[in-house]
Parts: sequence; C-alpha cells; structure tokens
Amino acid sequence: MAKSLSSARDQLGSFAPKLLDLTENVLFGDVWERPGLSKRDRSLITVATLVALNRTEQLRGHLVRAQSNGVTQDELVELITHLAFYSGWPTAMSAAKLAKDVFAEK
Repeated sequence: MAKSLSSARDQLGSFAPKLLDLTENVLFGDVWERPGLSKRDRSLITVATLVALNRTEQLRGHLVRAQSNGVTQDELVELITHLAFYSGWPTAMSAAKLAKDVFAEK
C-alpha cells in the first residue's frame, strides 16, 4: 500500500493535506493497526466493501494490500464471485476486470 499512499500524497498532498494526514495517521496508522482483527481480515472486509460499493479507484490499492496481508488471488476472485449475488453483477464484473489487471501487473 506504500505505493498508493505515495500516489495519494503526490495527488492530494498540497490540495487536501488534512485528508492525507487523516488517511496516513488515523486510517492506516491507527484503525488498520488495532488488534481486534487481523490485517488479513481487515483486507477481506475492505475489499468486499469496495467491490459492493463499486469503488474501483480505491479497490486497486486494496487488492495489492490484501495480497500483502496474506489473501490469495484465488480467494480474492472467489470473494468477487460471491459478491456478484449480493452487490450486483455489474459491480462484480468491474471488480473482476480490475483485479485481473492488478494481478497481471504483479
């Protein structure tokens, strides 16, 4: 996720410095570090939410983060397939296409 944070820093650092500060220090510095859930579980929850809400711009970085947190490519594809029946076919198809591109970049 370091690449995504540096990308956000490059894109928003001077435009929305407080938003960037909250992202780095509260979201990733505190919320993601809480002991109540593993980072792997947090990644599964976050990816599922981003797929369901069709938030593909943020999904890209979280797919990479999920793999870094131990979620396999097969598990992510299964998650997307499962969500097709809950979040809608178009959201799953968009997420699957994006995931395919992300996995190919690796």
